[in-house]
Amino acid sequence: MKLAAAALGLLLSLQAALAAEPIYPPASRVGLVPLEDMVPSKRFTGFENPQKAAAITITELPAQAYEQIVSGMTKDSLRRQGLDVTAREQLKIQGKSGLLISGAMTGPIKGRKWVLALKGSDLTALLVAQVEGGDDGYSEQEMRTALKSVALRGPVTLEEQMSALPFRVRDQAGFRPVRVTSGNSVLFTEGPKDTIKAVEQPILILAASQAPIALNGDRRDQFAQAALNSNQMLKDVTIERSESFRLQGQDWHEIVARAKDGATGEPIVVMQTIRFDSGRYVRMVGLTRVADRQTYLPRFRQMIDKVELDF
Repeated sequence: MKLAAAALGLLLSLQAALAAEPIYPPASRVGLVPLEDMVPSKRFTGFENPQKAAAITITELPAQAYEQIVSGMTKDSLRRQGLDVTAREQLKIQGKSGLLISGAMTGPIKGRKWVLALKGSDLTALLVAQVEGGDDGYSEQEMRTALKSVALRGPVTLEEQMSALPFRVRDQAGFRPVRVTSGNSVLFTEGPKDTIKAVEQPILILAASQAPIALNGDRRDQFAQAALNSNQMLKDVTIERSESFRLQGQDWHEIVARAKDGATGEPIVVMQTIRFDSGRYVRMVGLTRVADRQTYLPRFRQMIDKVELDF
């Protein structure tokens, strides 16, 4: 009897040890020990518990972004973004420098929020946790413990990152993938360079929405134009064509516009195509030099036509 009890105790201790291991969302280099009842999200890179209106989102950024993020997280700046800061803590996690900020959400949605920035050797991890409503979700200590369990791992292959996207790219139209961001978007180009300046090579970005959105009729047109105009890579946008249509059983919206590169002022052409499906969407933005529009615009459309959504 005592032997059985000892064996059970050993089993439980082993299970507890395993449970304390960080869990990495698909294709993410950043993981943590999630809170009880939290599961990897299918909508974004991170973890969530819809019943408790709680989520932890994870974003990977270049290592050099850490100083810019930390210097920008002032009380005044965060207050303008809807966060009333109540605590600020400099910390070390496995020898890595970090900053943890927490406070109350002051926007239309009330609740509590935590922001953790951690600088690794070759990336910066940015974790944002929030619990909507009052104190009936996770406690302050529980959330801080989960965030401080953050762990970084080595590079993940581009193929694995793409396999975790909420859509499949069945025809790359001759372009090659360069970088996956936030678990929901991927950048393609054609040419030898991975870092593209002034649209010296064509750029195509595919991104899926992270949350449901209900848009009908004219609202889709307004949404599409607002999305295009919010692109900080562009200035002096002039729309040539903007239209909604039905294709493959889905609602689509497409814009072709002339613009200038935001950094150099060079004239460029942009195509934005959005496919709406089941309250979600995938958005394609393709950029090329004016002289190359006849070459690349049909190929931009070729790729988005063959994307399969996993919503």
